[in-house]
Amino acid sequence: MGLIVQKFGGTSVKDAERIFNVARIVTDTYAQGNNVVVVVSAQGDTTDDLIEKAKEINPNASEREMDVLLSTGEQISISLLAMAIDKLGFPVKSLTGWQAGFLTDSSHTRARIRRINKERLENELSKRNIVIVAGFQGINCYDDITTLGRGGSDTSAVALAAALHADNCQIYTDVDGVYTADPRLVPNAKKLDEITYDEMLELATLGANVLHNRSVEMGKKYSVPMEVLSSLERKPGTQIKEVIKVEKMLIKGVARDNDVARVSIVGVPDTPGIAFKVFSQLAAKKINVDIILQSIGRDGTKDISFTVSRSHKDLAMEVLGDIKENLNAHDVVCDDNISKVSVVGAGMQTNPGVASKMFEALADAGVNIQMISTSEIKISVLIDLKDSEKALNAIHDAFINED
Repeated sequence: MGLIVQKFGGTSVKDAERIFNVARIVTDTYAQGNNVVVVVSAQGDTTDDLIEKAKEINPNASEREMDVLLSTGEQISISLLAMAIDKLGFPVKSLTGWQAGFLTDSSHTRARIRRINKERLENELSKRNIVIVAGFQGINCYDDITTLGRGGSDTSAVALAAALHADNCQIYTDVDGVYTADPRLVPNAKKLDEITYDEMLELATLGANVLHNRSVEMGKKYSVPMEVLSSLERKPGTQIKEVIKVEKMLIKGVARDNDVARVSIVGVPDTPGIAFKVFSQLAAKKINVDIILQSIGRDGTKDISFTVSRSHKDLAMEVLGDIKENLNAHDVVCDDNISKVSVVGAGMQTNPGVASKMFEALADAGVNIQMISTSEIKISVLIDLKDSEKALNAIHDAFINED
């Protein structure tokens, strides 16, 4: 008898028919002799609808109250799924995040899990109950409800799998695995049978919307066996693991991220300490910075450009506006009409020429590169938003089809 954690996204439980489909997947797993813990997201577009309702009342609502509101979406899902499983004749108990023992820090709307008190979970499992847990939420040291950020139910599931030493953590979605690119944008994208934690983490961070990047990070840290598979079709998905058996493909995937804005500080003095002044102020406001480019100094000045998420662009511009005079900068400008396209693959560590091949594909497609960022297993370029889909397909054809 094993312990299986199963997570189902919002589209998997969007209506009664889908809920009963999920209930049958869960009960089939239970009937095979396994203990089962299920994590569910809010139904369909519930979270977006709740955000819109909040805006109607108070566009500047506090993050604490937003957490109280948004956490209700998952509570609807767990109760409805529990009712469906009960109707099928199986023992079941639904738990909110705090009932399941999720203790977080106090960063509302983006909380991080500090620990999980397993006592209630283990007690319910000892009674051979199927346990359904509300994903995306927890409670802080002040007994306030917190949420983990969009996509946080994935992280809830992996955290439970790690805490309970589960035999597998299955992430059910509306796609049947991890693809070399978004199949909705790249028609000839291929499904991967397996992928390493590092490759999946890069893809998740760079815009692939299959998994929450923090869930992959946690899976790697605690060596949680993970699998991405479809809730609509009963067939094998993509396994995420530390080491894969087959010889590595040069490139595992191509990702696009349109949630990007480029901020440029023009004409700052070419003297020590300028970069520290800029990025320390941004860090103090918890603004994540990605690609950074600094020009070679000329005429005693230089330019510094970097990328942030679109949701942080206004705050970043506000911070830089406050210190512009202190920086002696000529100007600060922002452009959000851009996209980041990336290739990811552990195989590029031992294969020279990946960057050249990527740039050749973009040149042949007539796509201009604005900024470049690299690591051991990924290369990212910043391009015009209008060219993003063309670039995605060009790069995919250059690497994946050849493999």
